[in-house]
Amino acid sequence: GYTMVYGIIELINFAHGDVFTLGAYVGATMMAFFASTSEDSFLVANLVALLITFPIVMLIMGAVNITIERVAYRPLRNAPRLAPLITAIGMSFLLEGIMFLWHGPFTVHVPDLLPHGVGFQTTIGGVFISFKDVFVVVAAAILVTLLALFINRSKLGKAMRATAQDRDASQLMGININRTIAATFFIGAVLAGAGGMIWGLYFNTITYNLGFRTGLVAFTSAVFGGIGNIPGAALGGMVIGLTAAFSDNYIGSKWTQVVIFGILIGVLVFRPTGLLGMRVPEK
Repeated sequence: GYTMVYGIIELINFAHGDVFTLGAYVGATMMAFFASTSEDSFLVANLVALLITFPIVMLIMGAVNITIERVAYRPLRNAPRLAPLITAIGMSFLLEGIMFLWHGPFTVHVPDLLPHGVGFQTTIGGVFISFKDVFVVVAAAILVTLLALFINRSKLGKAMRATAQDRDASQLMGININRTIAATFFIGAVLAGAGGMIWGLYFNTITYNLGFRTGLVAFTSAVFGGIGNIPGAALGGMVIGLTAAFSDNYIGSKWTQVVIFGILIGVLVFRPTGLLGMRVPEK
């Protein structure tokens, strides 16, 4: 989401992490409504709840982000860069406030609907692996693959790449710029909604300010891989995720954000374009 939006309109959408959290909130509410009251085993009702909730949450988050783009960002598209940046921060606080009013400062429980228990976990080479771990990896791989295929194979994906490269030339070639940018926000929010659902299913708890912490990690991943570069964002996500996991286990979880901030500062100082980013002339 960060890298797609920046790649096409050069805006750091600081509200993206809160869209992620809002997706988790909506998903938790819907899963509690549809699912069986029993979380002790994986029931058919739980599977149905997941199949219903995932696409609905993704579409709702897409609609939310399109609304944000239309109301908050589009009027400032030709304004000085500081104006949309401040607006993005304001939208982040607005979404955070909505979630605070919804459930207060309290931790929200997310139903544990994924298969769990002794039969759904194992140890390989001294490493404990549960079904949840496999689910996260497989879901992330599927989403990244679908995104890559869409960007590279679909007509709209090609329009998005053309707009990112040269907006004026794309418009002269008949591409609807407003529709393309709105589609970018929609797709980014769809992925954020899915990510929020996956987070909730894995950890089973969410808070209204979760977006700041996860947004920090996601933004660092995007910068590390090369902001505006989708393969770079995927690579950055894997590297930063592994780094955070090692920091939690060997240094201490209280130092993890320090480590992530350190990586972000180091990349900005020594390689601002990221691992896979390239220097391009100013348009």
